[in-house]
Amino acid sequence: MSALPAPAELAALRATVNTYPSALLGYSGGVDSTLLAVVLRQQLGRDRMVAAIGRSASYPTAQWETARNLATRFDVPVIEIETHELADPNYLANSPNRCFYCKTELWSRLVPEARARGFAVVCDGTNADDLHEHRPGRAAGLAAGIRSPLAEAGFTKSAVREAARALGLPIWDAPAAPCLSSRVQYGLMVTPARLRQVEEGEAYLRALGVTGDLRVRHFGDAARIEVEPRWIPWLEARSGDVTARLSDLGFSRVEIDPRGYRRGSLLGERAAGR
Repeated sequence: MSALPAPAELAALRATVNTYPSALLGYSGGVDSTLLAVVLRQQLGRDRMVAAIGRSASYPTAQWETARNLATRFDVPVIEIETHELADPNYLANSPNRCFYCKTELWSRLVPEARARGFAVVCDGTNADDLHEHRPGRAAGLAAGIRSPLAEAGFTKSAVREAARALGLPIWDAPAAPCLSSRVQYGLMVTPARLRQVEEGEAYLRALGVTGDLRVRHFGDAARIEVEPRWIPWLEARSGDVTARLSDLGFSRVEIDPRGYRRGSLLGERAAGR
């Protein structure tokens, strides 16, 4: 990849992290946290930063593999810590503020780990656009004293992608990949079995060749597949095989949503009383 001009925000980000004596980053392998991991590694060196992956049933295996491969490629030191949000009844109840309980659990593990290792700052990949969206987990981060260097440097999502591309990150244009629990209808209990259904359903569709934004929404006995509009006719032509595979996973009804992928569609439906 040829060198590309970096956005102006990148200088501000470097200046921000240069003020950190050391840092532990909550790292998922998405474009936001990967960009921040690479910049922290460049500015602070291996001994003054670490990227921490929280492992649980809600974190897709494919994303974990991506996170580890990217860390190896860019020489980012990584640790893995088990999180136990699925032991919290508040999380399992799956209300619209479920992410608050998830992030509360995550930071309750990562902050003590940072202190034990002597890292001065704990940070995450929140960007400036996230500050204006439904992000209940943000409150948990604020309560735990978590820094968000991307947001502080004014990075919007588009600027994150621009900087990631300039730095040669291969996932600069990868679709967003929130946790598996985000696919489960609000009010429907989150369980490891339901998370496996979602993960295996999406893995099957990826193996078929579907790219871009993809969600298998879990409605208990039913699955609703959301893809980018260009993939809808392609999937409909294969609906028999798709329905058979998702039926094998335990869904009695399978729908390919004719409206296509819509970010936060479960939240919108809840607000509409559906």
